[in-house]
Amino acid sequence: MSTHEQYYVPAQSKWPIVASLGLLTTFYGLGSWFNDLKAGRDSLSGPLILFVGALLLAWMLFGWFGNVIRENRAGLYSAQMDRSFRWGMSWFIFSEVMFFLAFFGALFYVRTFAGPWLAGEGDKGVSHLLWPDFAFAWPLLANPDPKLFPPPAGTIGAWGLPLLNTVLLVSSSFTVTFAHHALKDGNRSRLKGWLALTILLGVCFLILQAEEYGHAYHELGLTLGSGVYGATFFLLTGFHGAHVTLGSIILAVMLVRVLLGHFTPEEHFGFEAASWYWHFVDVVWIGLFVFVYVL
Repeated sequence: MSTHEQYYVPAQSKWPIVASLGLLTTFYGLGSWFNDLKAGRDSLSGPLILFVGALLLAWMLFGWFGNVIRENRAGLYSAQMDRSFRWGMSWFIFSEVMFFLAFFGALFYVRTFAGPWLAGEGDKGVSHLLWPDFAFAWPLLANPDPKLFPPPAGTIGAWGLPLLNTVLLVSSSFTVTFAHHALKDGNRSRLKGWLALTILLGVCFLILQAEEYGHAYHELGLTLGSGVYGATFFLLTGFHGAHVTLGSIILAVMLVRVLLGHFTPEEHFGFEAASWYWHFVDVVWIGLFVFVYVL
């Protein structure tokens, strides 16, 4: 196995080290910001450290993926390398599935076990002694300790902006599929159109979600500090919004590559991986819409 046709061994790279430093700086800045930690009166603030870490990560992503693209277009990759990429993307999406399952599990635990226990139900109903006047109902608009966690005035209705966002994301799943078929058919004009429309739908989703968040914060008092309902709501929808943002950026990169003439009907795993990720984001949103907004 001495040739790249059989097994490709990449050259030494600085990008793993840059990625590690970027992650360390990013999460240190995030932790400092959230906990308001300062080493001195004139020390760097958490948001600034976070910004520096984000720049390092952006540089790493741009450089590392640039290397991968150049190596691929130079014909260095074999069928074995293609399988490695496919397995790598598959395991990455699996890890993301488990990431969101943990949050859905937290929501299920609160609604099915912890909340009823605090209201005196079940084998651990003795917890009711802590707040004897508490009655559990979901969505939780009457917290056990309203002085510590002021409850929200209301919830986000499922049949307004969330329904519209569902239509947008489900539609985008179709448009990215149409773009994929256009690429396999060698129709570059249809590919560009459907891919651009997919990105536009993703951006519209983010704009509407920002509007929803503004309404929740300023008119309903629904925040991360308004109890477990607000915490789980923003945890699930916020992380999903971050994934939509990342997915939109990935698709935008794919569009730039298409405009530069990259990809062929036979070799286009970069685009295919982006479409896998986008479909994952869409499926997660359907789960969110049902379990966070409807039920």
